[in-house]
Amino acid sequence: MTSRFEQLVVDCLDPRGLAAFWCAVLDYTVHEDRGGDLVEIGPVELAPLDELRRAAVAPQIVFSRGHTARVRRNRLHLDICPIDSDQPTEVERVLALGARRLDIGTPKDASWTVLADPEGNEFCVLRSLAPGHFEE
Repeated sequence: MTSRFEQLVVDCLDPRGLAAFWCAVLDYTVHEDRGGDLVEIGPVELAPLDELRRAAVAPQIVFSRGHTARVRRNRLHLDICPIDSDQPTEVERVLALGARRLDIGTPKDASWTVLADPEGNEFCVLRSLAPGHFEE
C-alpha cells in the first residue's frame, strides 16, 4: 500500500497574496478561493484521479489563513528548479515577484540560493533543469 503527496497546506496571514506569488513562481493557477481565507492553487490542468493513482503528480498548495506571523525558521521548505532558464536568471525573476534573499549561513560555494517568499517562508532555488544546464 502507498499514499500520494497531493497537497501542501501553508498557514499564512494573506492567503490570496501568497497564492498569487506562488502561482507566478510555479506557473500554477487558483483552483478554489473560499473568501480569501483558504486559497488552493495547482497546475493549470489537474491530474485525473486514475493518473494520481498510477504515479506522483505535481501537488496542489493550499494557503490557509492563520492568525500569527511565522516566528522561527521553517521546519519544511520548498525547493524549486528553473526549467527554461539558468539559476541566476530564475533567482532574479523570483526576487522581482516579491521574494527576498536570506542569509542562513549557506556556504558561499553552495549550488542553491536561499530565498524567502513575501511572508518570510524559506525556499531554495536549485540547479536549472533547462536543456544544456543539467544533464543526467
